[in-house]
Amino acid sequence: MSALILIIEDEPDLALTLEYNLQREGYETFHAATGSEGLERLNIDPLPELVLLDLMLPDLAGTEVCRQIRQSERTRSIPVIMLTAKSEEIDRVVGFEVGADDYVTKPFSVRELLLRIQAMLRRLKQVDGGKPEAGTLSIGDLRVDPEAHRVWLSGEEISLTALEFRLLHTFLQRKGRVQTRERLLDDVWGIRAEVTTRTVDTHVKRLRQKIGAAGQYIQTIRGVGYRFADGEED
Repeated sequence: MSALILIIEDEPDLALTLEYNLQREGYETFHAATGSEGLERLNIDPLPELVLLDLMLPDLAGTEVCRQIRQSERTRSIPVIMLTAKSEEIDRVVGFEVGADDYVTKPFSVRELLLRIQAMLRRLKQVDGGKPEAGTLSIGDLRVDPEAHRVWLSGEEISLTALEFRLLHTFLQRKGRVQTRERLLDDVWGIRAEVTTRTVDTHVKRLRQKIGAAGQYIQTIRGVGYRFADGEED
């Protein structure tokens, strides 16, 4: 069955263009013209595998819609790509702070957006549906189950977005090795176009906050990137 993509966008022409191009690529689509309609659709099965979310909606701000998606147990792991005419860095940061996985500013290339969608769904499939991995990955009080897409700290489960999970999983798989921001962009985001290294820093900050005391394992290597400590260091 092809992936279902929910488009929450109030511009009819853009929504039509997105639906046409997505369907031509083999995706199923559902269009919601308001934030409320989009949230209502997320209460119905089947759930979409990805949400394209406009920031400026007539009823609810896209940031609020994204926040509600992340707060719900049912929808918190669905990737969200924000579409917006706002291009200031502060707008990008706010989008990422509420849980967006990617951020595309209008006007944008539909082909580039399709590549981003394909890359995001491919990465998610590799985590959720790839080869079974031997048990969980652990360091200190942090435990990650790659197959179940779940994370625990001191026995309590932590809610991560799909992108945050991929970032943590990548760090854990490469413990002790320095990862440049560019390498993380390529391996975690899956595409380099118009994605800045600031995006990596914002997500690392969010990830550190969410994993609490275990955030100390993510070490900043000044001028280079990050390293996930192997647990044998102070």
